[in-house]
Amino acid sequence: MTKEERQLVYALATKKIEPADFLERFHSSDGRILCAELLNDAIRSKNSEDVEWALIVGYTFGFSDQHLNTLLFLSGERWHFKHEDVVTALGRLKTPRAVKALAAATQWVPEYLDHDESRALAVKAIWAIGGIAGPEADSALTELSASGDPILADTARNQINRRKSSSLATDGLDR
Repeated sequence: MTKEERQLVYALATKKIEPADFLERFHSSDGRILCAELLNDAIRSKNSEDVEWALIVGYTFGFSDQHLNTLLFLSGERWHFKHEDVVTALGRLKTPRAVKALAAATQWVPEYLDHDESRALAVKAIWAIGGIAGPEADSALTELSASGDPILADTARNQINRRKSSSLATDGLDR
């Protein structure tokens, strides 16, 4: 991403430019496609700063299934610093295909988050799992509820209880 492109994303993030004007100046007609392109460019160059800028575009225009594989890939990559945002984006997709990556995000603490005793990445991942319907999410939450880490176990149990009251859990039924 060029310096000028980053400045445009900054202007978008700070609401100094309207989304339609942003797209026009970026020579794009679709913010979701642009986000996918920017994320893939960031991956190719392994530019952690560009991952952040691309995710801002995604949070503005939305994420869709076209972003899934890229976000899954980024969730396990250690060269960038936006794992919490990637996990949140995966949670917005609400797809059972993300459960495995989200569960994996609960099991490691990136070096740059080593100081975080509240385990924000893991908690966000558990919340994301909690928002996904189906047996994959049920199973992951059940496993996490038995964790030796009280933060993980308590958060997973809270999500299990929340799901029971909102009918996201499958209880063995096809939904």
